Amino acid sequence: ISEWGKMSMCDAERRLIANALLDISNERFVLLSESCIPLHNFTTIHSYITGSKYSFTGAFDDPGPFGRGRYNDHMLPEVDIKDWRKGSQWFEVSRQLALYLIQDKKFYPKFEQFCRPACYVDEHYFPTMLTVQAGNLLANRSVTWVDWSRGGAHPATFGRSDITEDFFKRIFEGEKCLYNDQPSSVCSLFARKFSPSALEPLFFLAPKFLGF
Repeated sequence: ISEWGKMSMCDAERRLIANALLDISNERFVLLSESCIPLHNFTTIHSYITGSKYSFTGAFDDPGPFGRGRYNDHMLPEVDIKDWRKGSQWFEVSRQLALYLIQDKKFYPKFEQFCRPACYVDEHYFPTMLTVQAGNLLANRSVTWVDWSRGGAHPATFGRSDITEDFFKRIFEGEKCLYNDQPSSVCSLFARKFSPSALEPLFFLAPKFLGF
């Protein structure tokens, strides 16, 4: 059983990655949920990910109470506060970084013991570990779009009435990011969170906005 905000979430993710690694043809690994949708067709998404020299994992230093404020000194010496990072749970990693995630025995015990609510391990364990292990290989951003404008501990969930042409214009028109160190207007490949009631209007608007 996996519980939100606890190490069991990361345990489940590591198990998914481990099974995906068994297929030697798999080179890139994306974590999505049942409430995620693709924002582009498969060819576009595949080319974007495989053409990137970075993995799309957010890992930023948040000096505030919801970043460094969650750090516990008992995590020393394996985890130093200068390496403490925060990021979205929704990551994309290369095969090399996926191996780091499942092989780790150094950082796991510290996070399991000392990062518990109000420290949410799924926001800190992978970003911190990968920053230490291979920070130069991270794009330091997620490719999954979410909307936090409604406030609260979770991002907005969109239902039938939310899925309009203006909704998709809001997602696509404001995007600016770096892709392979160059400015890009294509930043998000997936979006969340969508309820089952959103499915029908998504089917109607997908050909115009999503390319499939």
